[in-house]
Amino acid sequence: MPILATCAYYAVVRSGEVLTAAVVGGGIGGLAAAAALRRAGIEASVYEQAPALGEVGAGVLLGPNSVRLLHRLGLAGAIDETGGWVGEGSTYYRHDGTRVAPVMTTDSAGRALMYGMHRADLIDVLRRAVPGDRIHPGHRAVSFDQDARTARVRFENGTIAQADVVIAADGIHSAMQRFVTAQAMPVFSGQVSYRGVLETARVPGWPARVFQVWMGEGRHIIVFPLRAGRLLNFVCFVPADSQMRESWSAPGDPDALRAAFEGFAAPVTGLLRQIDSTFWWGLYDREPLAEWTRGRLALLGDAAHPMLPHLGQGANQGIEDAFAVAAVLKDAAPANVPAALRHYARVRRRRTDVVQANSRVSGQRYDTVNRTADSRDRELMDTRTLRAWLYDYDVEAEPELTSWTAPPGRS
Repeated sequence: MPILATCAYYAVVRSGEVLTAAVVGGGIGGLAAAAALRRAGIEASVYEQAPALGEVGAGVLLGPNSVRLLHRLGLAGAIDETGGWVGEGSTYYRHDGTRVAPVMTTDSAGRALMYGMHRADLIDVLRRAVPGDRIHPGHRAVSFDQDARTARVRFENGTIAQADVVIAADGIHSAMQRFVTAQAMPVFSGQVSYRGVLETARVPGWPARVFQVWMGEGRHIIVFPLRAGRLLNFVCFVPADSQMRESWSAPGDPDALRAAFEGFAAPVTGLLRQIDSTFWWGLYDREPLAEWTRGRLALLGDAAHPMLPHLGQGANQGIEDAFAVAAVLKDAAPANVPAALRHYARVRRRRTDVVQANSRVSGQRYDTVNRTADSRDRELMDTRTLRAWLYDYDVEAEPELTSWTAPPGRS
């Protein structure tokens, strides 16, 4: 129960030696972190700045590397019901319809699967793994402090969350990042993405249950299913003009989008003719941060490693982070939290730095930047090694996480 104070209340309290955690951010990474921490026996609560949980945007790909983790939260049925399974027949194409290579959509064993999910649906699914009374919307973080025993987050509404550990999962615009390290400037990719969803019935010839990438010079389009195949998610990548550089996002012009993909094969132009509305996003990431943790505060997901969407791994790496931080904290004493978080960051950075770099390279590959179409196609035929490295990884089987204990006499 919260302890009421004159001007604020402590929304998270200690209970014996059970660790307590305050998760700042109620998006995909934040809810996954709270669920994974609670599964590890840690009392976790979520604080989201928006007045209600939800997600803007359209679809997100759940790769095998995160689907297997979400199954362990008991969410397999919900994912299968609300997601769009992506399977055999998924393909890379040249803009003219020439087939280039198959897209790997399972792990190497063929067991863990891939799903397209609407972001709002994924938020609703993740909420099922976190008790409703542990989710606090309308909490905008404004300050942070800590001492040797505890950490505190203060919110604009006067609330103070006190806990053994604070996880900042508040996105690329993280308000908490400045309490860990100097804030990194966003790096603009030079591209924007038009995003949206379309009822599958409006494109009757589109194959079901597949992920497709259609690639031309300087632009490409990705399409995959949502909501058990009833919707198609489209993401169209085009070069940005000067006006687009001035904003992170804005309503898109469907006619301008169609013009950008003139000359693409009939399946693409036919799909784009059905689009009534869309939104565009500027594509940004950041250079790897010098630090992810400071004492009892740790960054997670886009707050730590925002990446371009070309590998479809942004949400997946945030979910991996969530299970990694839960693994190092599972048996940690309160005094060992800072050491546990440092270890989490060391282990995770070795993977996310590689994913972040390859996300940039993948976008250049799709758009035939600094390569010919033939060399691009040869590279795509060889990407199975990278995809297997991504999809076969099980963060809960990572020896450096599962076997870690705090060094004696250190915190």
